[in-house]
Amino acid sequence: MARQGQRGLQRPVVLVGMMGAGKTAVGTMLARVLGVPFLDSDEEIVRAAQMPISEIFARDGEPFFRARESEVLARLLGDAPAVISTGGGAFLSEANRALIARQGISVWLKADLDLLWQRVRHKNTRPLLRTADPKGTLETLLAARAPVYALAQVAVEAEPELSVEHMAQKVIGALKAHPGVIAED
Repeated sequence: MARQGQRGLQRPVVLVGMMGAGKTAVGTMLARVLGVPFLDSDEEIVRAAQMPISEIFARDGEPFFRARESEVLARLLGDAPAVISTGGGAFLSEANRALIARQGISVWLKADLDLLWQRVRHKNTRPLLRTADPKGTLETLLAARAPVYALAQVAVEAEPELSVEHMAQKVIGALKAHPGVIAED
């Protein structure tokens, strides 16, 4: 895929959405195309804590994790423009949403339950899905979170037949409708 030439990212792009929506895969490709760093807030937390998120949840609880998540997000948004992937719950915080709106632009990678389930059902790295009915839990989480994700500045519908590369191009197309995000040639 060709680089964007003289185009440059003017402010951070923060990918939000459910687990399995493609934030890491699409974000990595998007950053590559735009020629900026890709940062994953969950990976930053794991690196700092030197333990997986599931262990942080088990040892310290979700409120502790969410506080660290907000700290990491603030630090990442303060750096040079980049593509930032967030954990599924990061955008639920009103303070995080306000911070993202001030310093970046939020992009909801919107995916339906069937697509999300296809992508996460064989993974055991999702602490919130460690329940007797993981698909039911995913459905409940999606129903609760979708109205909050809908507050994102940009929404891009994930489609199962689209490659990661095409999804990244779809995000770029949506971002071009917002002045001050991507500088044109």
